[in-house]
Amino acid sequence: MDALDAIVTPQSAWRVEHADKLTVIVDAHAYFIAAKEAMIEARQSVLLIGWDFDTRLPLEPTGATVEGPNALGEFLKWLPERRKGLHVHLLKWDLGVFEGLERGMLPIFITDLLTKKDLTLKLDAAHPVGAAHHSKIVVIDDSIAFCGGIDMTAHRWDTPAHDDEDPARVALNGEPTQPWHDVTTAVTGDVARALGDLARERWRLATGDIIPPPDPREPIWPPSIKTTLTDTHVAIARTYPDYNGHPEVREVEALYLNGIAAAKHTLYIESQYLASETLTDALAARLGEEDGPEIVLVLPRTSEGWLRQKAMDGARRERLAQLWEADVHGRFAAFYPVTEGGLPIYVHAKVMVVDDRAMRVGSSNLNNRSMGFDTECDLMVDAGVCADEDGRARIRQAVLSVRDDLVGEHLWVKREELSEAISVNGGSLLRAIEALMGDGRTLRRFTPDLVDDEDSIIADNALADPDAAEPLSIRLKDGTVALVEQIAERLR
Repeated sequence: MDALDAIVTPQSAWRVEHADKLTVIVDAHAYFIAAKEAMIEARQSVLLIGWDFDTRLPLEPTGATVEGPNALGEFLKWLPERRKGLHVHLLKWDLGVFEGLERGMLPIFITDLLTKKDLTLKLDAAHPVGAAHHSKIVVIDDSIAFCGGIDMTAHRWDTPAHDDEDPARVALNGEPTQPWHDVTTAVTGDVARALGDLARERWRLATGDIIPPPDPREPIWPPSIKTTLTDTHVAIARTYPDYNGHPEVREVEALYLNGIAAAKHTLYIESQYLASETLTDALAARLGEEDGPEIVLVLPRTSEGWLRQKAMDGARRERLAQLWEADVHGRFAAFYPVTEGGLPIYVHAKVMVVDDRAMRVGSSNLNNRSMGFDTECDLMVDAGVCADEDGRARIRQAVLSVRDDLVGEHLWVKREELSEAISVNGGSLLRAIEALMGDGRTLRRFTPDLVDDEDSIIADNALADPDAAEPLSIRLKDGTVALVEQIAERLR
């Protein structure tokens, strides 16, 4: 097939806005510091919209380097005390019954726990039964915004080193936590203001209240992070379910499908899940083409927690089998990263890189929920949107740098070493990865025998991973009965 010219279209993006600066931030250590640095410069508004926030979270577990309290909740309380006229709004998903069970607790719904005159916490219940508000957005004065996959909650902090026994990577009770790989972005300019609009609209839908936009001000940029790109356009893609008068939005799905169709040489994807039949069908179709692209997936070895493993890893087994069968030309592999000691590193990142042309970072996974049931927000930079050749060249260089840095982190090699291996292997990212894999810190390949025992009766259960909002009664089928029975048995 001929590769599509357009990845970003009216169907695959809500808005395309200019970014003065954009950076890709890898792992929560760098993100938490950068977010703290940016919030401390706030004058009017700090708006946090997310799947979860834990107010007890230490933003700098290795020791504070930025002024102010270290715990997230105390830091957010301190900000308006420090600067008169500043208001902090915090909106988090009201954890559903299954999420509560997964965390080993019954769901407790608490509104306005932190509310003061200038700090407001609300729970977001504006979604269908079983759905989640899953996007992760932080906007400061509409001057800078963070958008990606990292939640400001427990079990997320790690560094790119992913040391086997990092003393700072512990739960709030002091117990060690799993190594964790994640990615987000920071943007300034018109795209930050657009994300402010999106966050305020989510607040209105969830609470009924209107937050006025802040007055324009000079840019904010955290000193701890480097800039990936300047003077570029960024597409914003959303998923919204059909709920309470808000129409269904499937821009995220369209952007994935356009990106898969447009790839000429290499499609690199990091995702927490592989469960979407629609996206897997599209990937399989490209693998069947004689001159289609290489497809490299980086996934976690297993999903986080018993319930997700039952629902999501069984679906992943089926999707991987489909891709292995479609790979008649030997252009596909799925990998999982491990530490120096062989401990699996959990992949929570949501990244797609199309050739040297486009990169997207967001909150959506390759699962059904992200396509039409949960709320999601992804950002994409696409050289095809840029009008001048110099701009396209800058984007292409940045896209490859980001991709190779990510792969290099997993293999624990420098970007230059990976680039040389790609060159030696005829431009093949897949063959370069295979050449650089070794003992210790590395990528390991998924094989059929590795996932053979991950089959599950609830692998395709529409309650666990639906792709659209529909009446709960429609989703209460045999798979759901099996799921409830297994939960009950586990709680006995």
